[in-house]
Amino acid sequence: MPITTCVFDAYGTLFDVSAAARQAAEEPGRDALAACWQKLANDWRLKQLQYTWLRAVTGDHCDFWDVTQNGLDWAMEANDLDDLELRERLLALYWELRAYKEVPFMLAHLKAAGLKTAILSNGSPDMLEGAVTSAGIGDTLDAVLSVENVGIFKPAAAVYDMVGTEFGCAKDEVLFVSSNGWDAGCATGYGFTTAWVNRAGEPVDRLPWTPAHILPDLTTIPELAGAL
Repeated sequence: MPITTCVFDAYGTLFDVSAAARQAAEEPGRDALAACWQKLANDWRLKQLQYTWLRAVTGDHCDFWDVTQNGLDWAMEANDLDDLELRERLLALYWELRAYKEVPFMLAHLKAAGLKTAILSNGSPDMLEGAVTSAGIGDTLDAVLSVENVGIFKPAAAVYDMVGTEFGCAKDEVLFVSSNGWDAGCATGYGFTTAWVNRAGEPVDRLPWTPAHILPDLTTIPELAGAL
């Protein structure tokens, strides 16, 4: 089946999750953060994801904004940053994450080729709206799908089910793109064609399924989707 629908994870895939810590570290008077911003960003992201997995397994769902704050609190303590004003600044910046530079052109190319495009994310609707608006990519998306519609985080099958419900497409018509190897792997097991955007050059996760494609960035997504 040809690809008709391109679906993207949001955080780390379209939006640079390190941008909040990096931008804050560049501001005057942030010497402590400047010395550890990359580690803070990595710790924050890892804990954010771990908390979604634990909540999915236990059935104790909450808004993604809650796990985002919980992850930051853990990361700040781990990096000896006891600064309430900095915490609030980092959270504010997270609502305005920058898109990776290739994102607008890539999405516009897919739309020009007649493909459907969407976000499928753990993010809450309000968070996703803020990021999409900040990045200026709303006109190139047909849907922004949040796990809040089903009340469980990825990689639950109910999350991936939302794509077929929204677009009426078969699984093998979907190219699913994520910067999370586990997400791309699990989506492969679900039945999507998948691409893992492995910007950091990490090893493939040891799961029963592996992504169909592994890419350094999003530049070649239109080619994979048959839009070139």
